[in-house]
Amino acid sequence: MNIVVLDGYTLNPGDLDWSGLESLGSLTVYDRTAESDIVDRASDADVVLTNKTPLTARTLGLLPKLRYVGVLATGYNIVDVSAAKEKGILVTNVPAYSTHSVAQLVFALILEFCHRVQRHSDSVLQGDWTGSIDFSYSVSPLVELSGQTLGLIGLGQIGMQTALIAQAMGMRVIAAGSGRRVPEPVAGIEWVSLEHLLREADIVSLHCPLTSETTELINAERIGWMKRTALLINTARGGLLHEEDVAQALNEGRIAGAGLDVLTIEPPKPDNPLLHAKNVIITPHIAWATKEARARLMRVAVENVRGFVGGAPRNVIG
Repeated sequence: MNIVVLDGYTLNPGDLDWSGLESLGSLTVYDRTAESDIVDRASDADVVLTNKTPLTARTLGLLPKLRYVGVLATGYNIVDVSAAKEKGILVTNVPAYSTHSVAQLVFALILEFCHRVQRHSDSVLQGDWTGSIDFSYSVSPLVELSGQTLGLIGLGQIGMQTALIAQAMGMRVIAAGSGRRVPEPVAGIEWVSLEHLLREADIVSLHCPLTSETTELINAERIGWMKRTALLINTARGGLLHEEDVAQALNEGRIAGAGLDVLTIEPPKPDNPLLHAKNVIITPHIAWATKEARARLMRVAVENVRGFVGGAPRNVIG
């Protein structure tokens, strides 16, 4: 069995190993694959693994040997699942591998706004403390989270883990769904409408999937519902934001700040307005990428392929 990994670098930049997949067949790993090279590289593959390299209906139609696609992520919008199903190609993903890592980054972003740790350290190391007449000083406002309201849009596994951390820090947690499904009651969390959440929350954190209903969920109208002192956190999908509207709101002081780990186009284009906005922190889609989370992803990806080979597929999409 021929196994091809189209874009293995982000999963394994060298600190993990591919031995699990090597035990299941003849393995070829590419760090990155341009769309124009997919068919050539995967033409003899029975199994293809991909993270962000797209597999369109046209591309799948040009890979007659292909029987299995393993997405090296939870989201699987880069694969035309309907076309795969029509061609008898099984598609799997890797759910819930990064729950703790993503929730951790949510609070890394929030706490950076609260304490500006690096800014204070830089101040000390450049001599400001040794030259101070006071034993304590600050170079930016310091904020306590206890008693503040965290609004979660979406309350899946990552949203729930984020809620648990918030509650441990003494925060009130409210939540709103992103679709039409009536949410289940959750102890200690109040379900509210989206408008109520945006008007009430001191910090808004997005944890919903990107769908036709949630695309540009945060736009000028809804930003207008938010407190001018509110923070916006997005570790989910860039397309949940109308980026121009968010950048304008930041520049005009209509929200206090935004902490973002995702953008609509990644890597972003130089003219993305968020790259030049005020009071924004942007990290390069790293919430999922702790070594521990990547190791879990690798283990599940291998087990997914093993299940396919053994006739007991797991984590099947569609």
